[in-house]
Amino acid sequence: MMNDPAQKIQYCRTAAALVLMVITSACETPKPPVAKPMSAPPPGAVQTQPAATPGAVVPPAASVEAQDESARTLTPAPWSELPGWQQDNHAEALPALLAGCRALTKQAVWHDVCETALSIKGRDAAKLFFENHFTPYRVTSADGATEGLITGYYEPTLRGSRKPSARNRHPVYGVPDDLLVVDLGDLAPELKSTAPRARLEGRRVVPYYDRSQIESGRAPVHGKEIAWVEDVVELFFLQIQGSGRIALDEGGTMRVGFAEHNGHPYRSIGRVLIERGELPLERASMQGIKAWARDNPAKLTDLLNQNPRFVFFRELPGNGASPPGALGVPLTPQRSIAVDARYVPLGAPVHIASNWPNTDKPLQRLMLAQDTGGAIRGAVRADFFWGSGDDAAREAGRMKQTLRMWVLLPSNYPVQNPAQKQ
Repeated sequence: MMNDPAQKIQYCRTAAALVLMVITSACETPKPPVAKPMSAPPPGAVQTQPAATPGAVVPPAASVEAQDESARTLTPAPWSELPGWQQDNHAEALPALLAGCRALTKQAVWHDVCETALSIKGRDAAKLFFENHFTPYRVTSADGATEGLITGYYEPTLRGSRKPSARNRHPVYGVPDDLLVVDLGDLAPELKSTAPRARLEGRRVVPYYDRSQIESGRAPVHGKEIAWVEDVVELFFLQIQGSGRIALDEGGTMRVGFAEHNGHPYRSIGRVLIERGELPLERASMQGIKAWARDNPAKLTDLLNQNPRFVFFRELPGNGASPPGALGVPLTPQRSIAVDARYVPLGAPVHIASNWPNTDKPLQRLMLAQDTGGAIRGAVRADFFWGSGDDAAREAGRMKQTLRMWVLLPSNYPVQNPAQKQ
């Protein structure tokens, strides 16, 4: 019999891991969505949150090739295949690459290109640098599709305070003490990037509380408040974005970032409103959802609880123009994207081909894969970081277009299974 609490927790974690291995081995991995061109703002266009703690470099899990050798997601491609490559200003992507190099340069495969990048100056030199030191690979889904989906996200600013007040009544929670991350370790390495979140209930390991249970006080979150904000809808979207700023009544600004989540799946409330007939498709953007919330306060709590996923935060250093992504370096507006790191190595340059939101104007440029997201699943999938402010919020809120993408890897990169080699 185990009387040591630490032994008990370890026993429960191991048991849960074994059970989850059996369950998961029988599940089919869903295919990534393939988007069609859209002329109106779609539902949940900004429904994303980082899946990693900002400031910590998170190695991606094994690529799909490790699970099925026949499912190749990267195919060598000529530079001429990349739409808009000749027209892009590649010098604008260099600062983002150099920022990522702070996390990558200790890896042998990245060291030389990162060192060389330090001396590159000017538009023409930047283009030649990428062409001489990288090889482009077309990204496809496991079923061979080359088209996927791109959405947008941004860093919101909320009004609030460090202590509750009559105006600031909605808490921003830090990580509760009873939240367990079930580390599968070597038992199931293919599941390591999706480690379940759980809690102890007597001798049982059970799923952590969902959103409605946390909001109703069932979870032990009292005392974990790191700030209080004015608007519950803005707080909900802060959880979706994963990081943001709080303009404090006391003066100054607090920057908060993703710390953990409760392990429940994400569900788009925009989609819920469409299914219920509350909003038409063309109004189910972030802006449309906020307008609906203002007009329907009595229905708001029920709507928010339809998304069981809940994000916990931590206070971040206030310096820096942008929040850190999953790679641990500040994101660069309009040059950083979030990807599914099982397929695209974090830190890699990625050339995207899409359109600017709600237009037929091509959006073809070199980006850097520097973040991840709970809703960013699949090989041909990206989330475009717009920055902060009203303009960024507007563009992120209406972005949902068809995407093609090419990942650029150093010429000596082991391309047989690139995501595993991070």
